[in-house]
Amino acid sequence: MKFIFPQNYTFKNKIFGFIDYSVAIMNIIWAIMVGGLLHLFISDINTKIIIFIILCFPVFLLSISGIHGENMIYVFFYMFKFFIKQKLFFYCKTNRYR
Repeated sequence: MKFIFPQNYTFKNKIFGFIDYSVAIMNIIWAIMVGGLLHLFISDINTKIIIFIILCFPVFLLSISGIHGENMIYVFFYMFKFFIKQKLFFYCKTNRYR
């Protein structure tokens, strides 16, 4: 059986077929940071687990589902860039013959 891929097809390597490597590394770094901070400041194991799940699970779900197939690192970069320079342009169509 032969598969023919078009020339404009871009093949992306993904872990388990649905998550990019860069996003997986970002998730691991986020989980290590949250786990380290929880280990320093909280002593009760039940509280650590609950707060860890609350802080890490939504990020993990967003990275799996994505936003229209966009890489989550790029989405966070675009959001950060928007928060730095918030510009809103309104384009108004005017009719000359009014």
